[in-house]
Amino acid sequence: MSAHLRPADTDRWFASLMVFDVVAALAMVAVMWAALLYAGDAVNLAGDEQVAQRIFYFHIGSNIAALLGFLGSVVGSVGYLFSRRLVWDRWAAASVETGTIFGVFVLLSGAIWAKPAWNTYWTWDPRLTTATITVLIYIAYMLFRNGFEDAATRARFAGIYAIFAFLSVPLTYYSARLWRSIHPIVFDGANQEGQGGFSIGPTMGQTLAIAMVGFAFLFFALLFHRVRQLGMEARIEEIREALEE
Repeated sequence: MSAHLRPADTDRWFASLMVFDVVAALAMVAVMWAALLYAGDAVNLAGDEQVAQRIFYFHIGSNIAALLGFLGSVVGSVGYLFSRRLVWDRWAAASVETGTIFGVFVLLSGAIWAKPAWNTYWTWDPRLTTATITVLIYIAYMLFRNGFEDAATRARFAGIYAIFAFLSVPLTYYSARLWRSIHPIVFDGANQEGQGGFSIGPTMGQTLAIAMVGFAFLFFALLFHRVRQLGMEARIEEIREALEE
């Protein structure tokens, strides 16, 4: 068996990943402490709305993680289309899978917050609609990949798909600015029509920063493990093909 087929090579980052997992776990503990205990209450909210507002930190943190995943899919796809190296495709696929998990959590946490804020779990608001479409586009990406048996063909078409799919991400971000929306605008401006909005105080801003960093660590921990898993699957397939020759 040739040296490049040694399965042990896939474990060279195992110890480092375990350390990163511990850091990510501690970061998420910090997020939960800050969101539930450290951050002050939103003074312009009361009752259930004030309690539900704390979901905001997990909601925004998941948004950041989803954005990292979808942006990573573009980087991986461009990397493959220029280099034709399948390792880039594995990064793209893992980024989409991980980012989509957080995208689904964005929708779920938003629905939980919307019930006390808007008196409904769902409304066809531009921000909610475009966010849902974005998640569905990336779910379709994963289904699309399964339609190809040849790895190179799958990587080429999936790479092109991922690049165009990312166009839905900025559309989702700007949807509350382009169309009338009741969704609050947190960054870069305010929405006068937004319902359930609140002003961010010092402890809330600090907690938001902790949440964004913590969820970024969690995203990368999951991403690295998924990339490692896909690499091991590819190595096993190479070994199987070598043994059959």
